[in-house]
Amino acid sequence: MAMENVEQKHPQNQKDRLTVDHLLAVSTDPGDRELVELARLIIRYRDFPGARDIQRDLKVALNNWQLTEEKLYLKTRAIHAKGTVYRRTATGETQDWT
Repeated sequence: MAMENVEQKHPQNQKDRLTVDHLLAVSTDPGDRELVELARLIIRYRDFPGARDIQRDLKVALNNWQLTEEKLYLKTRAIHAKGTVYRRTATGETQDWT
């Protein structure tokens, strides 16, 4: 039986769906956090054999913000160079980079 066209469910799908829904709600002028989350999720789901709804919605958010992936990555590299986006919160929560 061929496994080529099997749609997989990403282990982080449920959690990522909440993040994607938040990104879609930001119609213009995203903050640093939204920009890096969009870039992170685009990279996570690139070439993933499934989660087509998330992949589609990430493109929608990118278009809503009038960005290309190249422009997004330029912005997020500058944000990460400052090192202020992903820090521990007061409760010790860290970000998921998997």
